[in-house]
Amino acid sequence: MDGDPPLTPTQQEVLDLLGATPGQRPAFDLELAAELEDLLATGLLPLARSIPDDDTLFVSKHQLGQVHACEARYLAEEAEEFEWSVPLARGTVAHKAIELSVHWRGPLHPLTLVDEALGRLENDSSGIGHWLQGTAEAERAELRGEANDRVAAFLECWPPLKRSWRPVTESRVRSELCGGKIVLSGKVDLSLGQPHGLVAGKVLVDLKTGGGSPVHRDDLRFYALLETLRVGTPPRLLATFYLDRGRFETEQVTEGVLEASVHRVVAGVARIIELHHDRREPVRRPGPSCRWCPVSADCEPGTRYLSADDDLDLGEDWEG
Repeated sequence: MDGDPPLTPTQQEVLDLLGATPGQRPAFDLELAAELEDLLATGLLPLARSIPDDDTLFVSKHQLGQVHACEARYLAEEAEEFEWSVPLARGTVAHKAIELSVHWRGPLHPLTLVDEALGRLENDSSGIGHWLQGTAEAERAELRGEANDRVAAFLECWPPLKRSWRPVTESRVRSELCGGKIVLSGKVDLSLGQPHGLVAGKVLVDLKTGGGSPVHRDDLRFYALLETLRVGTPPRLLATFYLDRGRFETEQVTEGVLEASVHRVVAGVARIIELHHDRREPVRRPGPSCRWCPVSADCEPGTRYLSADDDLDLGEDWEG
């Protein structure tokens, strides 16, 4: 389009990958969402009986990823009080800056967007706002630099997001099941497009740095399931974008993909309930995440694993 700046090869690749002609957009069955909800209910209702009447089990992609990996680490992190830090806050700041870039009038300068994002988040009444107000200047500078790196990478690799693409950042999805006793929820980094009736048109994007992991695919499948339950029509495409590499990993959404996510959710909820309500002994599954585990020093399988491989480097966001 005349007047638009020329795209870099990577930006053009993003555009080509995420775009689709009408003939490339699949149509889904009208009853699919109801069938998926019934499948979830069949698996979850027997489990929900273990949850006290005055309690609700909230399940996120992070909890599912943790409990399907090492149950001992999952319990250890659940017991820890959450505290904001630079590694935890940089993604939130970067996502806020990217959100601002969608509606920004004028030139897009990463640091300007990051500073605006920091200012808005600092005035937020949530936990990150209180943390930003009390953080030391050195920490704030580190956070500013790391968020700037992510925002700059996004702006360099992605074409400008046009309003006609219906870009939405950090959109929340949620599904209440078993009479509200089990709540599945998540927050999608970026969504583009929309469905047209039963024809899929939405693309869900997760932004990552570091190395890839199978759990990244599972995270997006979880979001696709929640989106299908919410809207009735599944997304068209799931895409994990690795900012430091400028590369995508994508998956087309099919009924099989959604059914696989249902089975993973049911299996994960079963483990969570067994660990919390039935007090089952956790299964220790050593792996790369032992590097960040708060109980690794007292875990014999984890200690052995780390001793056998001191050269692990899966990237700082391996866990998603």
